[in-house]
Amino acid sequence: MAAIDTARIEAAVAEILEAIGEQTDRAGLLQTPSRVAQAYAEFFAGVGEDPLQHLGDAVDLQLAENERSELVLVRGIEFRSVCEHHLLPFTGVAHLAYRPRRTVVGLGKLPAVVATLASRPQVQERLTEEIADALQQGLDPLGVLVVLDASHGCVTARGSNQRGSTTVTMATRGEFAEPAQRAELMALIGAGS
Repeated sequence: MAAIDTARIEAAVAEILEAIGEQTDRAGLLQTPSRVAQAYAEFFAGVGEDPLQHLGDAVDLQLAENERSELVLVRGIEFRSVCEHHLLPFTGVAHLAYRPRRTVVGLGKLPAVVATLASRPQVQERLTEEIADALQQGLDPLGVLVVLDASHGCVTARGSNQRGSTTVTMATRGEFAEPAQRAELMALIGAGS
């Protein structure tokens, strides 16, 4: 894990506050640089972390030669990330599906993969692909589908000010890249809404 240099963050935040015309010695701002540094340490805790560490304890399904595994779908995994373009947060939900080839992993490990990859400066499109790649690499499934639905601070709080908008991104691997498989999964995800 990369060390977060909180002292540098504090100095940079103080400089930003001064640059916008604020007085850093004002009562309400005295602790702001420290608070922001602590928040950034949390927001960017995934920098340098390997998301595959969460998938290392996969369990063999012990399927017979002619048996085929069924779908694993986890809906509504809440996440937050920070847009690398404006350093504003984006928050949403992730829906992850995979069809095991031979192994499964504890369901709590899937949100851990999402959290690790989201805790970096990100763009939603890349985050979606990185989650799919981690699941494909870490579990070697027959298929992977990742759908993220998020609201972006850079869209809702500035610029176009589209407060009610969300962005949906999707990544597929293996058999879930087939349109019929993808449509079935999207219907299952929608059924949980």
